[in-house]
Amino acid sequence: MRATFGSSGVPHPAKALLGVGLAAALMASACSGSSGTTTAQDTARSVTPTSPSSSDPPASRRVDLTEPTFSDPTTITNPLFPKVVGSQVIQLGAEGEEQLRFEVTTLPDTKTIEWNGQQIETRVDHFMAYGDGRILEVAVDFYAQADDGAVWYFGEDVYNYKQGVVHDNEGTWLAGKDGPPGMIMPGDPSVGDVYRPENIPGLVFEEVTVQAQDEPLVGPQGPISGLLIQERLMDGTLEDKVFAPGYGEFRAQVKTLDELYNLAVAVPRDSQQARMPRELSVLWRNASDLVGREGSSPRQVSSTLDTMTRSWASYRSGDVPPLLETQMSDALQALDAAVGRARPAGAQQAAIDAAQAALDLQLPYRTLSDVDVERLALWAHQLDLDAATGYLAGVAGDTATLQAIWDRIDHTVAGAKAKAVTTQLGELQARVDAADLAGAADVTAALQNNLAALG
Repeated sequence: MRATFGSSGVPHPAKALLGVGLAAALMASACSGSSGTTTAQDTARSVTPTSPSSSDPPASRRVDLTEPTFSDPTTITNPLFPKVVGSQVIQLGAEGEEQLRFEVTTLPDTKTIEWNGQQIETRVDHFMAYGDGRILEVAVDFYAQADDGAVWYFGEDVYNYKQGVVHDNEGTWLAGKDGPPGMIMPGDPSVGDVYRPENIPGLVFEEVTVQAQDEPLVGPQGPISGLLIQERLMDGTLEDKVFAPGYGEFRAQVKTLDELYNLAVAVPRDSQQARMPRELSVLWRNASDLVGREGSSPRQVSSTLDTMTRSWASYRSGDVPPLLETQMSDALQALDAAVGRARPAGAQQAAIDAAQAALDLQLPYRTLSDVDVERLALWAHQLDLDAATGYLAGVAGDTATLQAIWDRIDHTVAGAKAKAVTTQLGELQARVDAADLAGAADVTAALQNNLAALG
């Protein structure tokens, strides 16, 4: 597991192949110092081969030394590490100046892994990481719950991105092939417990010590109790993590890297049975109306922005998940500033960001598949914007993001339109591999029509 990323898509290995034309174009762009090339940090940090320290804890503190048995491994009900099919967690934070976003989705997929003479069926998690709004990582994680309630980690397939394309697969490992599975959450943890979620000789070593329990914390819907606080040592780096009942990983901090992220919202944990508030409908409708409307008059744009601002002021006067409140407020401020500078590309980017923030607020009121289809449509608009500005790395990353989101929801849709989306994503990847921005934009226009039919 990544030292700080909160794990887990089912990326297609074929998508990891980088076309020669795209590779050459990206290299040229990087060498020329073009202003259209992002300078965001690399993706997941490299996993440095290491070994357990010489000061290993005594066996009496280890709670992962008994071989687990698995009768119903894909039913993961551990309250501190729940994995419910169809659930999604949004985590927000920063590493230094880079803004981080993680989306963790539990899929209906399972994977059978052979370990120690057993065939263990594992639950599949889909993880996506973004840095400053651009794709950093896609990973697939494999978990199984033992009969005593402990959750075990059976490995991960990792795709690390740089300049919008797969840079490496560092961090990938599989139990039975590379080493043993690791306990990631005990069934009944206590202060002082020690366990190793990852212990792959020559690849990765991670050790956890439970520091405290039951300290209060404020979550998306108010105070939370029954927390578990850990100290993690991973490849020489110390990390503090907090797990919350019903949520799982809630907070993580690496002080030496100036990294901190928190859970912003989770469904179904934070799902609301009530009808979606009118203000959220207005926010989303107006933000999405601004997307793709470069030709709108300044008066029209200002009027739409005023409507959004009033709706947001009304809605935020109630109870709003704190991190989502900050995200929406920042997005509206950025949109206001972009409109004031009369820069169409900047205003379009701000409108896309505001629409994404509005979708996060709507997530507790809508089905996850509906929200993800809307996200796909916004990423298609992002691709249009990046193509129009000649940003090849951006278009490559947008294509990877579209494919990854589609991979996690394609099981929820069917029919000719769904097949068309799959075909068009393949065509889009071919255009990107050929560094054909105009062709990519043409495919995206057809893709947007099919996505609209799915919504």
